[in-house]
Amino acid sequence: MHRHGAHLLDATSARFALWAPDARSVSVELEQQPAFALQPAEDGWYTGVVPCQAGDRYRYRINDELQVADPASRYQPDGVQGPSQVVDVTRYTWQHPWQGRPWHEAVIQELHVGLLDGYDGVARQLPRLAELGISAVELMPLGQFPGERNWGYDGVLPYAPQNTYGSPEQLCALVDQAHGEGLMVLVDVVYNHFGPDGNYLHQYASPFFREDRQTPWGAAIDFRRPQVREYFIQNALMWLCDYRCDGLRLDAVHAIDQPDFLVELAQRVRAAVEPGRHVWLVLENEHNQAGLLEQGFDAQWNDDGHNALHVLLTGETEGYYADYKERPIDQLARCLGEGFVFQGQPNRHGTPRGEPSGHLAPSAFVLFLQNHDQVGNRALGERLTRLCPPPALRAATSLLLLAPMIPLLFMGDDDGSCRPFLFFTDFHDQLADAVREGRRGEFAHFTAFADPEQREHIPDPNAEQTFESSRPQNKEVIAGWHGLYQHLLRLRHRHVIPHLPGSRALGAEVHGDKALTARWRLGNGSILRIDLNLADSAEAVELPAPAWRLFDSSDTRHPDTHLAAYSCVVSLLPPAQERP
Repeated sequence: MHRHGAHLLDATSARFALWAPDARSVSVELEQQPAFALQPAEDGWYTGVVPCQAGDRYRYRINDELQVADPASRYQPDGVQGPSQVVDVTRYTWQHPWQGRPWHEAVIQELHVGLLDGYDGVARQLPRLAELGISAVELMPLGQFPGERNWGYDGVLPYAPQNTYGSPEQLCALVDQAHGEGLMVLVDVVYNHFGPDGNYLHQYASPFFREDRQTPWGAAIDFRRPQVREYFIQNALMWLCDYRCDGLRLDAVHAIDQPDFLVELAQRVRAAVEPGRHVWLVLENEHNQAGLLEQGFDAQWNDDGHNALHVLLTGETEGYYADYKERPIDQLARCLGEGFVFQGQPNRHGTPRGEPSGHLAPSAFVLFLQNHDQVGNRALGERLTRLCPPPALRAATSLLLLAPMIPLLFMGDDDGSCRPFLFFTDFHDQLADAVREGRRGEFAHFTAFADPEQREHIPDPNAEQTFESSRPQNKEVIAGWHGLYQHLLRLRHRHVIPHLPGSRALGAEVHGDKALTARWRLGNGSILRIDLNLADSAEAVELPAPAWRLFDSSDTRHPDTHLAAYSCVVSLLPPAQERP
């Protein structure tokens, strides 16, 4: 199988390969040089060795007519419509030998590179995050997207790191510096669709898609074809091997209708990384396919846990929260005891969802209170700091950071940011109008936006102010919140993380409508117990002795037979044979 794109053979030449099964001819056009015709090969490939060097810019010309960027371009200095650039990241001199960190040590901070002013801006944040207790940063998608502002899920050239964030060499430097701080770097990758502007694959490689299967973004990608599989597997290997990133978060794999592709990708990744190196593979998957978590993937984002917690904290039950409006405390208890809430039960549409997950370790699930979707997909982008009482959020944060599941924070969480995170793009003309109106139309069935005039107040995704309003700032924060996160993460690193291997859930007991007790046996035999109450009144619960308590989120004095309102008590009980 050919390698997609342009790859230097030496200082003066590169091999080019384009899969273009619909094309009659393909040539490479380097700037200020004659066109070089690629030769047809088997199965729709066009290949050839072309005189060039790192830094040269080029395009493909299809059928002597259509001029396009390389779909496997490694860099687009002038954006999606500009020429591609030959890149040689092997010239970067790495400063920090690094084998990564085991998965159970993961404490992840998700962030948007653009809002932090590019790779250099992210690099400036790394010492603070390491000191806080973060062990990995997860970068929202980096693949080249149209314009200067985008979440990244509208990328059209997934091999080309976004040009407005910095150069490929600056991305290498960011990863290198992170390793020097002891931080892993994950990249969010989008293998389920391409964005709406700048993708020309339909015109010369239509078999890349299958019209008989539709997704929310149009025709599904055809993962039955080996050339298509290779396109994405080679992309995954680029991030992990060329840029030395430490893991991938695969976006919305429920839109990939060939699960065996995911298994193959995981196998190829595990085979490619050198022995002893830690690489993390994490899924977003609405189908709750627990089986994938036993076939090369470390964990899945646990939307069930988030959704149950969100309903308990805010009382919101519209949209997908409708699946969690009946006894959300029971659903949270199931999440803490068994992983997924939906393990084959029908959702609000009557469709069975999920697979049994109780046999999996707690670390197979990534728990979060917020992420880019759960904040940014709100019409006004409000964070929980605007939606629930601070003591309730403090209690939920204690659960997040001390439970055995892998915690994920969203940028700004650790400061108690009150700034919104909005949906933003940088489209123009008719596409900009369609995105703006489509965004507002999404909320027509929500009570707060039933009136068309109310929907006019939803920020325009294409307005620069929408982007600027989403930058976390130190001014609009909750006092003392950063110290809370730092304290909780110190407790996690000292008392929980060392004993996570071999840990197992022991179930959860519900008290009333908003309180529960959850227990886990850690790998050293000790029992981690978390008593959580998200109600505005105390709940009768027999608490462990004070000597065993790691943390109590409440400032209220209460007897050991009651769990205070809006509180979380975390206790660590030694193995039974060591207790008095």
